[in-house]
This record gives sequence, structure tokens and C-alpha cells, in this order.
Amino acid sequence: MAASISGVVVLEDAAAVAREGAARFVAQAREAIGARRIFHVALSGGKTPAALFRILAADDVRPQVDWNRVQLYWSDERSVPPEHADSNYGMANRELITKIGIPAANVHRMEAERADADRAAQEYEALLRQMLPPGPGGFPCFDLIYLGMGPDGHTASLFPGCQGLDEKKRGVIFQPVVIADGSKARRMTFTFPLLNAARTVIFLVTGADKAQRLREVLEGSHTPPYPSQNVRPTAGERVFLVDRASAGALDSKVSPRP
Repeated sequence: MAASISGVVVLEDAAAVAREGAARFVAQAREAIGARRIFHVALSGGKTPAALFRILAADDVRPQVDWNRVQLYWSDERSVPPEHADSNYGMANRELITKIGIPAANVHRMEAERADADRAAQEYEALLRQMLPPGPGGFPCFDLIYLGMGPDGHTASLFPGCQGLDEKKRGVIFQPVVIADGSKARRMTFTFPLLNAARTVIFLVTGADKAQRLREVLEGSHTPPYPSQNVRPTAGERVFLVDRASAGALDSKVSPRP
């Protein structure tokens, strides 16, 4: 049984969230390819996406997607080389890309490790504008964007208090951020205008450490809003796939789906 909160599906555990996320990838790929002959999807990093990628790469699932018509992108990236253990692209490359036979020309990583990373962000946005159809506000329209949510309510690399929260003109930026533990970093990330131009945005949220923040994001009116609260596709759909642990503080009565 699906959750009673609009746009939220509560599943038993992180493995079930990964399975549901993979099933939606397959379904939306088929729909987009059937309608437009191409599927534009932006991936995210994290443990649950890694499990999702392994499902997509499995022998029984991989053939269900026409990978020749899939175009892969990333919603954010750390300022590290692609082979680095912390690279979002690197994780997807290990768990998915090397196993599905997708053409190299269909994989578009963020070059956040470049010395001229701000220029790299501008070039990435230019690529998106070349490859994707325009959506609301004239920003590139993804068929599907995967996102996570941190315990501090951040998503992609849009952290509380960062300068990119107020960006209105650019779809991709490179900026300094302060991580939840207080450490500083520099990240490339999609901005809200680009995220909100998508047809579908799927949040993958797992773990009891996210429970209170998930409640505030979905049911609260925090001032200023948590970054995750500002992801509201203008003409598309926002879905939260969450496990029982992360849904533990939600006021609404929800029943986990197997």
C-alpha cells in the first residue's frame, strides 16, 4: 500500500527504495523513448543510488532499457578526479556504466575537478541547452532527475546558506559550500530553476537520521526553507521514495509498501 502523503511512497527498507527507484527508471526510460526517442536522466551519488545502479546493471534488468537511447548526466559533483572514491561519476561508472554497454558519447560527466571549474559549469549548462529540449523558464527539461536529501535538508550540492540557493539565471554553478559537519568544500551543482524544469524529480531518502528533517521538509514551513523544500517542478512531478526508518517522524499515517 502506498503512502497517504501526496508524492511520498514509503517502502520497507533501503533495498526496497533502490528497487522501486530502478523500476521507475525502467518505466520512465520506456515512456520517454517511446514518445521522444530519447531519455535524458540526471543521476546522483550516495549508497542508495549505488544499489539502484547495481539493479539496473543486473542481467534480468539491463536488457529492459535501450541504453543506446539513454543520455546520462549528473545533478552535482565533488571537485575530485573521476577515478576518486568520492566522485559521483566514478561510483556510477563502477556500478553501472561499465556494465550496460552504453555508448561513451551518451555519458556526460561534470568536470568539477578542473582548475577553471566555473567555466566547466558554464560549459556543462551549454551542453544541456544543446542536448535537451527547453522546459519551464527556458531551462533544459530532463525526463528524470534523481536527488538525495541530507540530514541538514540539502539536496544536490545546494546546502543551507550557500550562495546558489538564490540563483535564478544559471542552471549549473560551481560554488563553495559548508557541509553539515562544518567542513568546507567546492561543488558543481544544478540550481533550482534547472531542477524545477524537469518532468520528474525523484528523491531517494533512507535512514533514521533523516527522519526529523524529512518531516520538516514535507510537512513544515521552515524559514528559510530547507533546500529540499525548494525542489518543486513547475510542470512536472516530485516523488519521495523513502524507507520506513526515514518516514518514522511523519505525522500522516503511512503504510510501507513491500
